[in-house]
Amino acid sequence: MQVKFQSFTIRKKVPLTISRGTTAETTNIWLQISQDGIEGWGEAVPFSIGTHRQTTAKIGEELHRVAPELEKFHPAERQKIAKLLAEAALSSATRNAIDLALHDWMGKLANLPLWKLWGYDRDRIVPISGTIGISSPEVAKSRVGDWQKITGAGVLKLKLGNPAGTDADKAMVLAVREVAPQALLSVDANGGWSLAEAIAMGEWLAEVGQVKYIEQPLAVGQEADLEKLFARSPLPIFVDESCFHSSDIPKLADRVHGINIKLMKCGGLTEALRMVNTAQALGLQIMFGCYSDSSLTNTAAAQISASADYLDLDSHLNLANDPFTGALLKDGRLLPNNLPGLGVTLREGIGEFQQFSAILN
Repeated sequence: MQVKFQSFTIRKKVPLTISRGTTAETTNIWLQISQDGIEGWGEAVPFSIGTHRQTTAKIGEELHRVAPELEKFHPAERQKIAKLLAEAALSSATRNAIDLALHDWMGKLANLPLWKLWGYDRDRIVPISGTIGISSPEVAKSRVGDWQKITGAGVLKLKLGNPAGTDADKAMVLAVREVAPQALLSVDANGGWSLAEAIAMGEWLAEVGQVKYIEQPLAVGQEADLEKLFARSPLPIFVDESCFHSSDIPKLADRVHGINIKLMKCGGLTEALRMVNTAQALGLQIMFGCYSDSSLTNTAAAQISASADYLDLDSHLNLANDPFTGALLKDGRLLPNNLPGLGVTLREGIGEFQQFSAILN
């Protein structure tokens, strides 16, 4: 098969602030594989968690290294390709780009969208949340208004763990509750709380009401303290940064209620499906999340989102220049379309492959 890839920079309409910093734009990579007149598309998005950094440069270097070896295979030779990728020790974002492209190719070969190929029921897909980054109460209220225009704001995700402290977190929650009293809320501290703060905030949030769960309250490396929090929290605890792969789930199953699966973090749909099965076998709830993903990756996640209890697939809705179109937003739900494979196309006006960004070199 032929492999080609290039970078493209996407800008957020509103920069997103979490406990670890603010993101206004990212340079992602678009991967294409071609075989027998069929193209499969994938995406790699840089992200960092503490000292774990997957940069655009690193992803590009890995793709340059593995592409000549990958081209020796047919896209249907998945077991052989999996062995190659494992031996190449690639970053999860790089693996995601390849994995999505292979699935997209297979779906197009079968002339079926992946959700139909795998037998998922679109009617079971829950509404997505609209994310509000760490901000002042006034800005948070304004962001609620933005999401009301896009998704209806029936479900909102609040980024907490404000460096200014939990009083600032509380003020933001109350501001959102004031302008969206009926909205279902979740909160994500991105590891920004201490154990004592997490316990106190959990009790306070439970009193506020309509908060469905708390995500990643403690920093990576504090997984032992999750057991103490689990015993005292009146709200379900989900982990994100503490859970990359299916092999992480059994170690966390006795101290969390659910996991956040991100395609970029786990390495693609193949591992995401493995994580879904593992979590379900252990009685855990499931959510799908995103980084600065375009419509390409979020549409890929939408293919299997009927297996999730909660969905946070909103990053593409905050982009000023998303080059792709795919899953459809209807009544607050992100629904995969009926096109074969991932069902992703270039947005009208973008032009050909070489015309919307520079090819990596």
